[in-house]
Amino acid sequence: MAFTLRSINIARARSVQIDGQPVMTGIFKTATQGSVVVRPMGLEGDEQADLSVHGGLAKAIYAYPSEHYPFWQSVRAQAKVSAWDELLQSGALGENLTISGLVESDAFIGDVLRFSGCELAISGPRFPCFKFNAAMGFNQAVRLMAQSAWCGFYLAVRIPGTLRAGESFELIPGPRDVGIQELFRSKLDRAKRS
Repeated sequence: MAFTLRSINIARARSVQIDGQPVMTGIFKTATQGSVVVRPMGLEGDEQADLSVHGGLAKAIYAYPSEHYPFWQSVRAQAKVSAWDELLQSGALGENLTISGLVESDAFIGDVLRFSGCELAISGPRFPCFKFNAAMGFNQAVRLMAQSAWCGFYLAVRIPGTLRAGESFELIPGPRDVGIQELFRSKLDRAKRS
């Protein structure tokens, strides 16, 4: 299986209007060129607005599989999102790393993504909030992510260094006790019951 880092995406936190209210967010990421420095708290040049749910050592970087992009493109078309016919660009789902070859059903807590210049460990699934609906342009995006469990995953920085778009990486299996989709669905079920 070939694992590839297709794009590195960053954004500074900024204020945007969501449902008529100003909200700080770093979800609107764009691809960057060249090497990017990877530090324990994330990528150089990237910010998270709400550190209670994003960022920190365990959630320093967010990765999302490019394999799901056609699905999101299709549902945006069905929802008749303005400019829906424009292709979604890497980073559109708020991810720092757009990857290929590794999807949630094959990702486990503790697995390591070994790049030539750094190592990142899978630390947990992403749980979408209302900002994801705004980024996708329609109000059912969070529900669709919950149903599909195509949530992507957070990464902790094990060995800081650098990343470059286009490079391949190696997947080093961890203990393989808890899968990303299993943990995502379990936490959603608990949240529904509370």
